[in-house]
Amino acid sequence: MPLTQVNLPVRLGLAMWSHNHWQQSLYGSGCKAGERLAKYAEVFHTVEGNTTFYATPGIPTVKKWHQATSDHFRFTFKLPQAITHQNQLVHCDQLLADFFSTMAPLEDKVGLWKIQLPAQFGPTALPALEKFLKRLPSHYPAGVEVRHPAFFAKGEEEKQLNRLLVEHGVNRIIMDSRPVFAARPNTEAVIDAHQKKPKVPVHAIATADYPMIRFIGHPDDASNDAFFANWLVRLPQWLRDGKQPYLFIHTPDNNHAPELATRLYRLLQQKVTETHLPDTELPKAEPDPQITLL
Repeated sequence: MPLTQVNLPVRLGLAMWSHNHWQQSLYGSGCKAGERLAKYAEVFHTVEGNTTFYATPGIPTVKKWHQATSDHFRFTFKLPQAITHQNQLVHCDQLLADFFSTMAPLEDKVGLWKIQLPAQFGPTALPALEKFLKRLPSHYPAGVEVRHPAFFAKGEEEKQLNRLLVEHGVNRIIMDSRPVFAARPNTEAVIDAHQKKPKVPVHAIATADYPMIRFIGHPDDASNDAFFANWLVRLPQWLRDGKQPYLFIHTPDNNHAPELATRLYRLLQQKVTETHLPDTELPKAEPDPQITLL
């Protein structure tokens, strides 16, 4: 059943909206590639817009994305790598202005603008982050993902980062890669995830109103439950505090990410008693075509 509620207590999403493996589950066999976003948005509340990190789409494409989604849906677009990685937030005013100008048709459907910073962006670069955050439009909700070890050491440098984010009302994006790193590297997908995903401690702190969790799942479905148990405590607490968390579920190859996401969401529904979490479920699986011999 399509979602219609705008003010969702928790926004559930995946790392992408287009994936060939989901043709028989999330989309249905008759779904064309151009219809995938609309089908995705009938089940999930948000999506990680990572494509903008590599290339800014054209305005016609941005308008199509707006038309394909209902008013309740929220994108979380990543800022271009030219801004975050190549320029590391300095001397990029025009790049930022051009990007926001192109994305303007979707402004009302952006839940968070994601500022993912490279591992070399450390404590000495915090003044650049502060100046950058001051240049963001005040009504633009943003999230920052850091990867430098000092920001996970629970020392003064991490406290400086957290104070800066709190002061500017910016969310600290939380990467939970424990599940995937607990998996044995015996498949190509897991090996690739171990090479590319950051292995950083999980610091479950909400520095603003929209804390974001990126949960990188274990390929064995049931093995995720022990790692998700902490979130079954933290998420309800954030809801009681008036926060609206964003919960993104990944798996090494993302083939069964929709199934894992909806199952973990049901576990969360059972833990949240003060706030109603609307149901979300995948379409009924279609039977495999039968081979007949004439």
